Amino acid sequence: MTDAEKAFDPKMLEALVCPQCHGVLSYNAERNELISKAAHLAYPIRGGIPVLLIDEARSTDKD
Repeated sequence: MTDAEKAFDPKMLEALVCPQCHGVLSYNAERNELISKAAHLAYPIRGGIPVLLIDEARSTDKD
């Protein structure tokens, strides 16, 4: 699989919401994460696929 195939498509943000608060997610390309400012969580993106599991998210409170 090439890097292009693994890349996250930001258009997906139109259909995705935070599983914790059902709020808007934003894409952080530098950290390859989806950020929920309302829930203070960052969800990882692995192989171009967002991992929207609360147990897999990290807290953004210390960012």
